[in-house]
Amino acid sequence: MGSAERPEDAAHEDLTARARIRDAALIQFAERGVKGATIRGIAEAAGVSPGLVQHHFGSKEALREACDAYSMEVIRSTSETATSDMGDPGFLSVMMQTTLPIRRYVARAMVDGSPAAAALFDEMVDYTRQYMEHPAAGLGTPHTSDPHAYATALVAISLGPLVLHEHLSRALDGDVLSMEGYPRLGLAMVEVFADDIISPDLVEQARKAFGELLADSSTSRAPAPAENDGD
Repeated sequence: MGSAERPEDAAHEDLTARARIRDAALIQFAERGVKGATIRGIAEAAGVSPGLVQHHFGSKEALREACDAYSMEVIRSTSETATSDMGDPGFLSVMMQTTLPIRRYVARAMVDGSPAAAALFDEMVDYTRQYMEHPAAGLGTPHTSDPHAYATALVAISLGPLVLHEHLSRALDGDVLSMEGYPRLGLAMVEVFADDIISPDLVEQARKAFGELLADSSTSRAPAPAENDGD
């Protein structure tokens, strides 16, 4: 007579099924978008019943929210460990295997332009702003008078290759969101950040010019003083 299933075994299986459904949803949402993906299709990809998907997440929208939360969790954890382990090829391989599905998911979310995508973008900006205030070892201190704009630009630079991945893959003759194609793009991105593409003199000239434009713009938006009608 077989032994009865222990409660902790059932709980572990439950957690495994939930993670498997989430991972399948990441791929389905990336390939089909939130509108095109279905509970049935996600269940089939995860190897479970549609009822189990609804049991764990309730609805497709709740499943999408879980994918957003998981994406940010992965982004945070890899950002916190990348600077200390970046020199280890084994770490880079594991990181790519973990993050490439997230990259595809985020790329599709940005292209779809949904309110959820906007919220995800804003959360990434907020996290980047916090990260700038407490940078990890190996990262320089940003030189900016506008931290929010700086963080927003960094997120845009990070997401740009994801949104344009089809064009980048064509230009580089390999899928840049795959284990085979991403290292070439990743190396180029590191080299771009490492190079002083703009000379210090040109940087100062640009800062001065943009500063004057910002000052002029602020002046033009300022409300006109109220007229004094007198007696």
